[in-house]
Amino acid sequence: MAMASLRSQIHRLPSLSKSLISRSSATAAAAAPSSSRKVSDRIVKLFAIDFDGRKREIVGLSGQTLLKALANSGLIEPASHRLEDIDACSSECEVNIAQEWFDKLPPRTYDEEYLLKKYARARVLNKHSRLGCQIVLTNELQGMVVAIPEPKPWDIP
Repeated sequence: MAMASLRSQIHRLPSLSKSLISRSSATAAAAAPSSSRKVSDRIVKLFAIDFDGRKREIVGLSGQTLLKALANSGLIEPASHRLEDIDACSSECEVNIAQEWFDKLPPRTYDEEYLLKKYARARVLNKHSRLGCQIVLTNELQGMVVAIPEPKPWDIP
């Protein structure tokens, strides 16, 4: 009797596993809508003020870091940065965020604040300073204004 019950369960396994696989695939597709969205829906347009005072429009994608968008637009030299690696950071991607946008960003992490203080020019932390590698773009940041400070003396070749 127990053997017959076991055989019926074994025969049901393929259909059971197929239903589990199809359910998990549907759940994964629903959980990751950004991968199925069109690129045009992910575009985030920002404004960057370079150290010469020129305001330039830059384009990034939601999910991408601000540093990546600035590097792609040529405002920050990508070779001098270790993109998104805070453990090897020397705060070369420091930017200043306009007040109205600063409050829309998540707060600085302990590591980000430590690095900003460590490498600050006057050893005083500017309240608008953020690391571009730690800001992840979202559609809510459309139109954000960032200022790129003048390169530090040790960053100039």
